[in-house]
Amino acid sequence: MIDNSLFDLSGKVAVVTGATKGIGKAIAEALAAFGARVVISSRKEAMCEAVAEEINDAGGEAIGVPCNISDTAQLRHLVDRALDHWEQIDVLVCNAAVNPHFGPLAEIPEEAYDKIMDTNVKSNLWLCNMVIPQMAERKDGAVIIVSSIGGLKGKLGAYALSKAADMQLARNLAVEWGRANVRVNCIAPGLVRTDMARALWEDDHAYAQAMESYPLGRIGEPEDIAGAAVFLASRAGAWVTGQSLVIDGGVTIMSGRYT
Repeated sequence: MIDNSLFDLSGKVAVVTGATKGIGKAIAEALAAFGARVVISSRKEAMCEAVAEEINDAGGEAIGVPCNISDTAQLRHLVDRALDHWEQIDVLVCNAAVNPHFGPLAEIPEEAYDKIMDTNVKSNLWLCNMVIPQMAERKDGAVIIVSSIGGLKGKLGAYALSKAADMQLARNLAVEWGRANVRVNCIAPGLVRTDMARALWEDDHAYAQAMESYPLGRIGEPEDIAGAAVFLASRAGAWVTGQSLVIDGGVTIMSGRYT
């Protein structure tokens, strides 16, 4: 008989970075809806508190902890605050990311390259190194890194490079911590209606191309990604690790336009 509590996250504590808008907020809200207590984190304290209040008003449990993930001391504060408040972290969602350079690698300034790689990859590693050991002590934990289908393609420059590195980071950590029953996976979204991707979906030509190239006939909404995070965080995903789950409306399977 199938256990109908497979997706139940009651009693779990989840930390979500970049959780005040877009995909991160949708994931945080979904985790809370399935019973998790959620730490809402992004750079601005007021926005963290506002999202936490929304979740609490809806019957969930959440606190806001501001954090600039490029600052190691602030990462440490985020983890310590979560542990002080709820004593453990069962689910870590590394969602925060930046992309200050839209263009080819041949034209990227060194500062922009360093910012992308430091924020999107190195900070994820440092945060995982801070959180995973206490998961390993309990022999239970789930880490979800929000990557991108850009990591599977040959465009989007350094941003795609960082997202491919995140996929490898998940694989490496999955191997290193698997015996402690800590699962590490990536979610790789396609084009989703977020502020970061605004330049793509607000451009009429780019949007028309997307409508034609996505088999489902639409770009994604943040809520389209949230269910996968619940799956990977819950017992439903208990035997999934080291994977990059593509959620893209089918665009990566397209070789050309519809005829």
